[in-house]
Amino acid sequence: MADFDQIPEQALDWIKAGKGTVLATVIQTWGSAPRPTGSQLAINEDMEMAGSVSGGCVEGAVVEEAINALEDGIPRILEYGVSDEEAFAVGLACGGAIHVLIEPIGVGQGPDVALLETLVKHRKNRHAVAYLVNPKTWERQVVEEDFNTINLAHRFTSDKSGFEGDWFVNIHNPPLRMIVVGAVHIAQPLMQMARLSGYDAVLIDPRGAFATAARFPNERLVHDWPDEALEAEGLDARVAVVTLTHDPKLDDPAIKIAIASDAFYLGCLGSTRTHAKRVTRLKEAGFSDAQIAKIHAPVGADIGSKTPAEIAISIMAEITERLRRPETRR
Repeated sequence: MADFDQIPEQALDWIKAGKGTVLATVIQTWGSAPRPTGSQLAINEDMEMAGSVSGGCVEGAVVEEAINALEDGIPRILEYGVSDEEAFAVGLACGGAIHVLIEPIGVGQGPDVALLETLVKHRKNRHAVAYLVNPKTWERQVVEEDFNTINLAHRFTSDKSGFEGDWFVNIHNPPLRMIVVGAVHIAQPLMQMARLSGYDAVLIDPRGAFATAARFPNERLVHDWPDEALEAEGLDARVAVVTLTHDPKLDDPAIKIAIASDAFYLGCLGSTRTHAKRVTRLKEAGFSDAQIAKIHAPVGADIGSKTPAEIAISIMAEITERLRRPETRR
């Protein structure tokens, strides 16, 4: 989980080490805010911090209130509103406001340690869960699906935390993953862009001469055959798969695994003619038109890309669209 925040995990580690710990969460924003709703900052009694709720002086005020919450055991909601002139001084890009929830873990009216342990366990097992808190009653729940009459499906899909009636819903989706098949030139910028976009990326290619640390420094490389590697990695609705070799011996085994999975995106390099031949092979193998229609080919958004880096940009653009606009998914 290289780029996936580990704030709840860090909070739990501090608690297990005997350090009083507070979780601060952005629960509402207006105007401009550098951190979205749901962003978290963990603070312990030694004033060690992990994460962020703004990016400026707001953190200092939050830390002070966090220490107070550890002493009195009372959760609180902090409100920060600033003018355009004052914005940079408190970490906002321009005039706006944020509300930050302060919760001392296992103290007073704060959440139980057991609830945090439940949340961390779900995150470790790649379960999509929501942490709900009612600031009026300080009731709390960790749920995997809808809660009472609250429909959470749209929040899981959009990765968007926020209020549903009296309940603040903090979405904890599993980290996004990208599996790239084929250690070709395009894969070099694509792997970097994937990581910068928050994906845990892995590159699969059984050809040792292609998938080398020299060509792909700091990347996770797997030298198994693509079908075996994809089965070992596991595919779910938070995974994007991209095949780049346009060699049927390598791409087809991976495609057959991916189109039968819940992966939210499958893109395959190759011309329209190459894809037509691919479709014929898949039909002969018994795959349905609906399954084959999940493939995005030629891969990437149609932005006129030419160079490997530009093609990688087009791939990331199309993946992002499929993730954030599910109505456009095939």
